[in-house]
Amino acid sequence: MQNNPFLEKSFQIAWSKLAPEHIEPAIAVVLTSAKQAIAAITAQDLGGVSYASTFAALENASEELNSAWGKVSHLQSVCDSPALRDAYNKMLPEVTAFSASIPLNVQLWQRLKAFAESESGKNEVGVRRRFMDETMGEFRQAGADLPDDKRKRLEALQGELAQLTQKYSENVLDATNGWELIVTDVTRLKGLPEHALKAAAKSAATKGKGTAESPAWRFTLHQPSLEPFMVYLEDDALRREMWEASSSVGSQAPHDNTELVRQILQLRAEEAALLGKANFADVVLERRMAKSGARALQFIEDLQHRAAGAFAADTEELEKFKAEQIGRAPAPLAPWEIAHWSEKLRQSKYAFDEEKLRPYFPMNRVIEGLFTLVGRVFGLVVEPRPVGEVEVWHPEVLFYELKNQAGVHLGSFYSDWYPRESKRGGAWMNYLRTGGPQPDGSRAPHLGLICGNMTPPAEGKPALLTHREVETVFHEFGHLLHHLLGEVEIKSLNGVNVAWDFVELPSQIMENWCWERESLDLFARHHETGEAIPEELFAKMIAAKNFRSATATMRQVSFAKMDLLMHIRTHDILATESIETTVRAAIKDCLVRTDPPTPTTTRRFNHIFSDPVGYAAGYYSYKWAEVLDADAFTRFQKEGIFNAGTGADFVRKILSRGNSADPMQLFRDFMGREPDLQALLIRSGLAV
Repeated sequence: MQNNPFLEKSFQIAWSKLAPEHIEPAIAVVLTSAKQAIAAITAQDLGGVSYASTFAALENASEELNSAWGKVSHLQSVCDSPALRDAYNKMLPEVTAFSASIPLNVQLWQRLKAFAESESGKNEVGVRRRFMDETMGEFRQAGADLPDDKRKRLEALQGELAQLTQKYSENVLDATNGWELIVTDVTRLKGLPEHALKAAAKSAATKGKGTAESPAWRFTLHQPSLEPFMVYLEDDALRREMWEASSSVGSQAPHDNTELVRQILQLRAEEAALLGKANFADVVLERRMAKSGARALQFIEDLQHRAAGAFAADTEELEKFKAEQIGRAPAPLAPWEIAHWSEKLRQSKYAFDEEKLRPYFPMNRVIEGLFTLVGRVFGLVVEPRPVGEVEVWHPEVLFYELKNQAGVHLGSFYSDWYPRESKRGGAWMNYLRTGGPQPDGSRAPHLGLICGNMTPPAEGKPALLTHREVETVFHEFGHLLHHLLGEVEIKSLNGVNVAWDFVELPSQIMENWCWERESLDLFARHHETGEAIPEELFAKMIAAKNFRSATATMRQVSFAKMDLLMHIRTHDILATESIETTVRAAIKDCLVRTDPPTPTTTRRFNHIFSDPVGYAAGYYSYKWAEVLDADAFTRFQKEGIFNAGTGADFVRKILSRGNSADPMQLFRDFMGREPDLQALLIRSGLAV
């Protein structure tokens, strides 16, 4: 069994050997091993426990399982197939049940408490103290102090939630992949940018649609296809068709998530009740920066209130603009018109067409510029390994090594940037191996990955990104740095294993450099001429930066408020006939008024329903962390955006510290004070 490729311990992973048939035997072995490790802890005499035999042993117990299962879940997100999905779903309940059983193990909890309450336990300080406190908090939050019957029900709940949320995720993926639009009349594609036309033609060809004599163009619900279609296409009927398909993902058989949403919310509410909490939001947020659902909702509603006036003005301006253009009285736009007319208004106000930036953002130059920037700011060196030298899971995947200026290998990572039907949507970072300081005083490298669904290369041209896609690349790399630069001796406290309302600070702060002329000049070069972005175009880009920023803010507020209300007022919402109708009414003031009304995203909201917890009751974290990143970047603006001293301080006080201290303390260490909401409002143009 040690020959099972999922159990190999080599730093570089032999992806070609990781076949679905290896999953069940591999996970069975490491599950058994993990259970034996837990049993060894619980077999100890209560009077003889030590840090090494309790907390440290618990930390090590699941390491092999986490490593093997991490490979399985990663493959499921980038190389989905029926066989892989079946193997994943077969073992998912067992893995979930084991994880859920740990904090509900009475004998284990007794031994952890015994050491924590001993003289030695009380004297632990530093990272060990933090680890003990976090572990004890995690156990209590998971029901460790509950009576047997409630503990068993909680354990069963976790397994049920894992299966329901996995099915929800599969429905969204399958519904997204199951729709396509084939256009054979090119005159109907007026307004669509050249790159989007070429991509659609290439997509059609790969599916055997159209010929050289009778060409066809294929469009899908994946973001690189959907976004330019909804923004630029003149044909109103086609945009409506795309919008109706996109907005109905997760709401139609055989991929209808309506009942799954109800079941997931019911189980989460039951979990909260078992734990003696008023609602699921209070369960989730107890150990995050917000501390409670009420505090998070207060933050979001405060932001809603501050943006309300500008949001109303945005909506009124757009309605008036369209009315003037077509010679009719102002009226609410159709939802499939919003992005299209917003772009027309932006071009009218700023003569700025975002597509004109695309030639300046070839993917290879963006990546090179990003690496140059982190070299100057954080003192890091990123070296690509030659294609073919390191095995990858798809030919488009690249492999890199990250070193400091002294040549020390800090970590390595894979990048996978373009969409495939076997790959889930969105962009994300994850980790495959956690290194850091070792017991013998050495340091082991970390291993991570970044994935996205960016505009792919078109025939004869490199991948040319939108500015938003450039921000996404920088964002995910920020998460990656948080992992790769971790210097925490306890792995579960390393890198991105922090409170969810803090985890976006290292990622979102990186986006700020995408708006600074000095940093753009490092990489924003025309893919044919090599020239930098012309000053006139840059000026327009900056002028248009906060165009409809109140609307963008309110969109995020609507998601966060919807999420929080579903997890705070769950019983009231479940008592209604239609969750969709009830939730939409509750967030109506946050939504752009349209005719017909826009449905909510409840049935395709992967962030909060595709994982037992995930971003559930935590979507507010994006805006919360925006406050942190906007404020923290003011220090770079004052001291120099390439200031190596400031960068080193950010590495030392934020990026390398993981969850080794309370996140608010880490922020104070870097800024010398608590965060200021005003920084975000100023950056968004909603305050001066």
